[in-house]
Amino acid sequence: MPPVFAHGALRLYLLALLEPGPKHGYELIKALSERFGGTYSPSAGTIYPRLAKLEEEGLVATHTEGRRTNYSITPAGLVELNRRREELAGVENDISASVRRLADQLRQDIRVNMQGLRADLAATAEAARSTARSGASPAAARYSKEGDRRLREAEMLVQSFRDDIRVELRRHAGASPVTPVTLETVKTVLDQARISIRNSLDG
Repeated sequence: MPPVFAHGALRLYLLALLEPGPKHGYELIKALSERFGGTYSPSAGTIYPRLAKLEEEGLVATHTEGRRTNYSITPAGLVELNRRREELAGVENDISASVRRLADQLRQDIRVNMQGLRADLAATAEAARSTARSGASPAAARYSKEGDRRLREAEMLVQSFRDDIRVELRRHAGASPVTPVTLETVKTVLDQARISIRNSLDG
């Protein structure tokens, strides 16, 4: 995959993120993740060495509050940022292009994974049909106690999935907004799951 940031672009973008006010490292990582719509989140090993380099160059200052180290842009850093405003606009354009590229790749990965899931479900459904054909008649199986048990189990699985995902979504939304990529992922996965389950029922 092509690099998300061109050489030196992340360094410049960190100065831009610090312009509104001081931030600690996690806040900078979170701000970058939100800017990329959740498609990319830089690691601590990516962010902190660049912040240390900016501090060495006098463009960023640090101060400690409790156990956190806050970073703030210095007057020299602001001069550097103002001098490179045009370059910063290019970085913003590159980020937008990267978001589109990463989102497209994520959608492709989802499609590939769902194709594999559909194949697995189809194989499982065929095996279940073969087992049913070799045993009781369809009418008998439909009303058997085993059939009732499987129905209840399937309903419980659907309910459990729904409850778990709702909890995860609400927990995430409490910290940051749900991204368009997450929403599209939910739609794609649920649509494909619905199709696969219906195919197994129709079979």
